[in-house]
Amino acid sequence: MSETDSFIDEVSEEVRRERLYGLMRKYGWIPILLVLLIVGGAAYNEWRKASIQSAAEATGDAMLVAIVAEDAAAQADAFAGIAAEGGPAAIIARHQEAAARIQADDLTTATVLLTALAEDAEAPVIYQDLALFKLVLIDGEDMDPAYRDAAFDRLTGPDSAFRLLAMEQRAAFNAAEGDTDAALAELALILDDPQTTNGLRSRAQQMIIALGGSLPETGLPETSDG
Repeated sequence: MSETDSFIDEVSEEVRRERLYGLMRKYGWIPILLVLLIVGGAAYNEWRKASIQSAAEATGDAMLVAIVAEDAAAQADAFAGIAAEGGPAAIIARHQEAAARIQADDLTTATVLLTALAEDAEAPVIYQDLALFKLVLIDGEDMDPAYRDAAFDRLTGPDSAFRLLAMEQRAAFNAAEGDTDAALAELALILDDPQTTNGLRSRAQQMIIALGGSLPETGLPETSDG
């Protein structure tokens, strides 16, 4: 290789190094930033997981404290405090507060709580229906008949988790109001439903007998003529 070629190669190599250094000075911060973002993102995720776990543990501890409160009124107040903080546990705390208000014979407050829960469109349907079912149990006799009928229609729908229990309650209301045939017809449907539990079946049979109906071999009652 001639001295001229060697000189050209040295100059070319120097130019490449200068260009590389220039590019590093201009764009070298990009990979560093990417590394920081990756590390920072991982650290944030770990912090977020730890925060969520810590919040869940705190809520769980508060629930335990509320459950072991000295009386129903104290339980209700404790659950109300948990519900006020919001979060995923709030709706459970509201249900627990309503149950504690019932135990404390504060039916007025319980009714207000359950009505709000039953009409909370943002709550899962099962929690809405649970509140509505409890509301019918504690306030059904004083409830507006049209509202109660609508509640039963909703609770006895095919997709309701409380369908059979609501049918039992509707039969009880019909019997209390003197509509024996309607009560017996409802109880017959309960006995004929394959999802009816042994406990519910036994209660339905006892109610049929108490209403003067009969239990044929098929398990379906014979309705009275009047």
